[in-house]
Amino acid sequence: MQILLALIFGAVYGGVLHVLMPGRASRGAVLAPMLGAVLSGLVYVALTWAGVTADNPWLWVASLGAAIVIVPLVLTVLTRTRATHDANERLRLKIS
Repeated sequence: MQILLALIFGAVYGGVLHVLMPGRASRGAVLAPMLGAVLSGLVYVALTWAGVTADNPWLWVASLGAAIVIVPLVLTVLTRTRATHDANERLRLKIS
């Protein structure tokens, strides 16, 4: 049941980043929250299967830290990739 805390944190953190980071119009509204929830949940499950208990603070640091570090990086890369692709398509289609 405690995995729900990691999933909720990841989703909320992703949602906040979606709103705060630039390029919001080029991403789907669910991408960042889903990415945060999946990352936090996967790290939590992997460490739990490895034998780390919920009482261990490293489980929480790793599962929440994964979302904190990876989600902004992925959103930045996706936003830049989308902007570059859109610019190339405008040139290809000769749209101003």
